[in-house]
Order: sequence, then C-alpha cells, then structure tokens
Amino acid sequence: MKIVSWNINSLRLRISLLQKFVEEASPDVICLQETKVADEAFPLKAVKALGFEYVIFSGEKSYNGVAILSKFPFAKIEKIDVENYGHKRHISCAFETKVGEVFLHNFYVPAGGDIPDVSLNHKFDHKLKFVDWMTEYFAAQKDKKIIIVGDMNIAPLEHDVWSHKQLLKIVSHTPIEVEKMTRLQESLNFIDTHRHFVDAKEKLYSWWSYRGLDPLGSNKGRRLDHIWATSNLQDHIKSMKIYRDFRIATQPSDHVPIQTFFNLI
Repeated sequence: MKIVSWNINSLRLRISLLQKFVEEASPDVICLQETKVADEAFPLKAVKALGFEYVIFSGEKSYNGVAILSKFPFAKIEKIDVENYGHKRHISCAFETKVGEVFLHNFYVPAGGDIPDVSLNHKFDHKLKFVDWMTEYFAAQKDKKIIIVGDMNIAPLEHDVWSHKQLLKIVSHTPIEVEKMTRLQESLNFIDTHRHFVDAKEKLYSWWSYRGLDPLGSNKGRRLDHIWATSNLQDHIKSMKIYRDFRIATQPSDHVPIQTFFNLI
C-alpha cells in the first residue's frame, strides 16, 4: 500500500497537478491537507476520475481542509474538531489489511503564526495545544496499528531545516515545538518512516518557501510533512520517497508529496 501525504494548498487550483502526480507515482492512498474547499464544492467527480473510488473529506471555504483518496475501501470514518476551534484539520479511517485493522489519521497541524510566544500570539498557543491534544489522544490508543500523516508544521531534527542555528527562534523549529512533537512521537513509540531510511545527519526537506526564486537550487527547505507508524507495523515499512520535483512544477504547492510504501495488502 503506497501511502502519500501532500499539503496541496488548494485542491481545485491544483487538480491538474494532482493528476500529473497520480500518473507518475501510482499511489494507492493520498492524504491531502489544505484542500481549501467546502464540502459542497469538493471536486469529487474529478478526483474519482483519477482512479480513487473511495473518497472522504472535511473542508471549509478558502482555509484548512483535509481529504483521504483511496483505491481500497475503508470504514470507521472519523472527523475530529481538535480543541473545538471549528477548523477542518483531521480526518481518519480504518483499512482491513493482511495484518488486521490499520487506522490512518490525516492531520493539518496549525502553522502557528510568526511569533513563538503564547502570550503574544494566540495562533502559536493553538498550535501547541493541538499537538498536546494529539499526544493525549494517541496515548489512549495502545495496541492499535496506526499510521499518522500530514503537514505537522514542525521540523523536529537539526537537518530537517536548512539552518538549525538560524531557525531556532523561527516557528516550526523552536525548542518548545520540537519538545511537544517528541512527546507526541513517544506517546505510541511512533516510527518516523522517512528517517527510518535516511540518517538524521542527512538533510531532508518537504517544503520550500514561495519566496525562493530557485527553491531546489538554494535548498533552504524544511521537513514539515511526516508519515509515522506504530512500532507494531515496523516490519511492514518497506520504502519511502519525497517527490522534490513537484516544488518546481507549474503552479506548485510550497509542499511536495511524500510517500511511504507499506506491505499491508
């Protein structure tokens, strides 16, 4: 099962880019973030035409929004309003696999604004509380087989950002965010499936700012997008990939698709 996570930054604007990606990568499941479309305007027909018979989504006009596109049937669909902000930032489902029931959670974690101070910036406070909620939620899900994916908006490791030293006070790589994310990872001993294959000393990114004229050339990126799996799925994690070239496609998202292949079907 080839599972992809992608902050597409407007599904309707980039439906042709999604088609290009599907033709190139042949994914089985795509988890999208920042779909930026209300449910009644979701382009369901166009998405199903790409080969995804099973589609679930939770969206709002112009902001946020998550969706799961799948070639396999799913059940136990859940949409949680994390911390009751009224935002569409979570959607989940369960798949029946050869190792039993596997739960897939798709998150769009708040970006957190520009100032890393909860007293001055309510968006940063929201972000930290959101990650705390995730930690408490998954700590109560022991013994389940779980995959969580999404734009976490946190780059936790030194080489998950282009300059550890310069970004320590920049939202997405501050010590408090890294601490919160580490606690989340420890809640169920999640495996970071990309770092499972790429040493922590190697640079690895999934996001490059729109401000960069030559994003891949200057390579001032951050790894904000993640696919994690509980340790009871470790033997089924087979490969990973980051589709860097989609950052320089026509009308790109500032995030690129990331992928993990699980031997589950």
